Amino acid sequence: MKTAFGLFLLALPLLLVAGSVLSLYWIVRRQFLWQLVRIFQEKPLFVIPRGEPDAAAEDLSIPTVGRAVMKGAYFKTPATARTGVIVFGIEYGSDRWSCRPYCEALSLAGYDIFTYEPRGQGTSDPIPGYEPLQWLAECEIADAETALAYVTARPDADPRGVGWFGVSKGANAGLAMAAMGKPVRAVATDGAFGLITTMTPYMRHWVRIYNKNFLVHGLLPTWFYAALARAGLGMVERERKVRFFRPEKIAGQMDRPLLMIHGEADSYIKPEMGRAVFNRARGPKEFWVVPKARHNQALATAGAEYADKVTAFFDQHMR
Repeated sequence: MKTAFGLFLLALPLLLVAGSVLSLYWIVRRQFLWQLVRIFQEKPLFVIPRGEPDAAAEDLSIPTVGRAVMKGAYFKTPATARTGVIVFGIEYGSDRWSCRPYCEALSLAGYDIFTYEPRGQGTSDPIPGYEPLQWLAECEIADAETALAYVTARPDADPRGVGWFGVSKGANAGLAMAAMGKPVRAVATDGAFGLITTMTPYMRHWVRIYNKNFLVHGLLPTWFYAALARAGLGMVERERKVRFFRPEKIAGQMDRPLLMIHGEADSYIKPEMGRAVFNRARGPKEFWVVPKARHNQALATAGAEYADKVTAFFDQHMR
């Protein structure tokens, strides 16, 4: 009896701390979560590139879920012999023609390029009742599966599979395909990011904006903000009737060669947010930080070095 009471006394401070943190969590959640959820759904302010149609490409209409149609484009290499096929995943808000500056060097090196616009983006059919955000949703994973099924079923398909090169949201689609065991031989990403691992530091930042008391926002542990992020994410998913893809959750299943590119000056998705996904991947991998580059600006900043890096990566793993 005395022993049990003694253990209780020893545990009492921990129980009081745990109770205080739990109480604080519910206070912060009640007061701030609705504002954090609103911010989570705001669209980014950076400039989104779009391209001009290219008469040299096959302009495609690909049937997908229901009677919906996704638009795509297929660029055949001008090289005398084809090295392989690369699927390019476009960034949020962009269109299929935006792939050209990213893939020009790959095309000249012997790669066919296939790209597509997920439903609700570019000129693809919309998803009734769904407004795309910068976060990848399960319906857009289904679109990536449809695109991959199309390119691997073409009469001129490469029986060995494809490479995936994507930017931001389109990069995350490639990570999903590779982790799900699809015929993706290697993945190069630019500006890829996790979901909870991206939201968590933002939760701390947003709470600091709305509450100046350091005891509230400064001393609370990371897991506190991760729990807040999960609660906010759940609210958004229920409200929008979707489920968002969590790259960090399945990155451990990723065993394909991986090149992750990230801008050093990316203030939207910081390099450490990309590393949170990179560190979980199990295959051959490299994390390249481009000095002075902002979000999705690594190509514009690094130029020829960027093109050479991506081409060398696919040459190493797809020839």
